[in-house]
Amino acid sequence: MFKNMIVYRIAESWQGDLQQLEEALGKSPFAECGATQERSAGWVPPRGEPHGPLAESVANQWVMRFMTEAKMLPASVLNRRVNEKAAHIEATEGRKPGKKEKKELKDEAKLDLLPMAFTKQGAMWVWLDPQARTLVLDTGSQARADEVVSSLVEGLTGFALALVDTQTSAQAAMAHWLTTQESPAGFSIDRECELKAADESKAVVRYARHPLDIDEVRQHIEHGKLPTRLALTWDDRVSFVLTEGLQIRKIALLDAVMEGQSQDDGGFDADVAIATGELSKLIPDLIEALGGEGRTGLGQDLPASLQTPAAQTPTATQATPATPAAPAAPRAAASGRGALTGPALAPVDTAPEEAPF
Repeated sequence: MFKNMIVYRIAESWQGDLQQLEEALGKSPFAECGATQERSAGWVPPRGEPHGPLAESVANQWVMRFMTEAKMLPASVLNRRVNEKAAHIEATEGRKPGKKEKKELKDEAKLDLLPMAFTKQGAMWVWLDPQARTLVLDTGSQARADEVVSSLVEGLTGFALALVDTQTSAQAAMAHWLTTQESPAGFSIDRECELKAADESKAVVRYARHPLDIDEVRQHIEHGKLPTRLALTWDDRVSFVLTEGLQIRKIALLDAVMEGQSQDDGGFDADVAIATGELSKLIPDLIEALGGEGRTGLGQDLPASLQTPAAQTPTATQATPATPAAPAAPRAAASGRGALTGPALAPVDTAPEEAPF
């Protein structure tokens, strides 16, 4: 059900209920693009049933689905129509359109073509755990996550949240695990990783289906290449890829999870219960493996090339003013209605096209 995860912590001050959430989502239902509308976004019933609830509760886990639709208008097609309009003006009026008029022609051409354009839809699972106070988005793109978070913050009174951050950065921890070949308790290192040079060369080394307990990997790290992705398995139950931005990708539930489940146990409720049941245990274990929440120090016990100077240590992700406990690191001012949808140093969206949503 979930293939990717970006995890947020919800402020203690928000005490909303399922009915309030349903009403908030009802303010932004999804509707297909109009004839001249380039893009549309909103909430759809997660069960896929027409006119069904927009927020479903399964085993005390709240599940939603955010849908987008966009008109596919290739630049080459648009430019050809603009050139046709410009050629017509030149032929009939004996003049070439100027820069400003060319822009107006482009807008006209877009309006002409949009009603004929194909549409592309995408959907994202959204999971809110009211007990653990976490919000999980099934995407690998921070920009797409920001859109969903903005929709929730605008619709829910007092709703405030911040990206989960940890005492040790994911990148520093991955470098340590690869250097020492000592994975954290409950986890094992798999056979995939990516290392990237921090200097101007931006050299990249990728390993796929390859053992990582080799001197070559350690030498790359000693020479300054930083891990940006590392494949891990949790408790022999869930495999995934951890990224430098603390995103979780390529999630797969392993055979141990499905043991004891009959083929008749399929369906929405079973899928939600199984997925959230496993991932709700993985998330706190991963946070614990990274030293707990609230980044205070990076680069400890790492090779000299990976040590983070105190003056350059990234600050912790800011909790919103409504959050009762915040890290001691300096805070940046949040914008909007108190929600921060990215860390102080936002992770780079290194592969936006790989995201399924």
